[in-house]
Amino acid sequence: MGPNRMPSFLSSRLLFLAVFLGCTGMMAFGFYLQYVDGLEPCPLCMSQRVFIVAVGMCGLLAALHNPANTGIRVYGVLSLLFAIIGGSISSRHIWLQSLPPDQAPACGPSVEYILDAFPLKDAITIMLSGDGNCAEVSWTFLTLTIPQWTLVAFAGLAAIALINIVRPVKH
Repeated sequence: MGPNRMPSFLSSRLLFLAVFLGCTGMMAFGFYLQYVDGLEPCPLCMSQRVFIVAVGMCGLLAALHNPANTGIRVYGVLSLLFAIIGGSISSRHIWLQSLPPDQAPACGPSVEYILDAFPLKDAITIMLSGDGNCAEVSWTFLTLTIPQWTLVAFAGLAAIALINIVRPVKH
């Protein structure tokens, strides 16, 4: 292995495939919490899901495409951008959950109603601002809430994207 080569298990194609599988696992767990445990996702949860899917699709497309170094960097930059946006939404969600109950925003309508009743631009603004439903903590694991775990995941996805941007390796 030369100075510019990474171990084969760290090839860009395998890293992108790992990103796709990780995002698929995150979505599967989100659907488990929603449909098995009965936790309804709030607007910020739904917004985070959009960016989990976006990062995952970049990973899948890159793994299938298996591009040269420039393509690896393009997919890496797109993945990084989506992970940063998703992480920002997670951070806002964490902030809302940290507010005292009397300072949390009022609960708003369901995501379905927002998407049906408002123009897309207004619906996106409403969903990204969050509401009282977003301030509720309904699930924790190892003392971290869902948006905290999602932020950790977005940080990991961003780190993998940076690896692909800085040191693309095609195998």
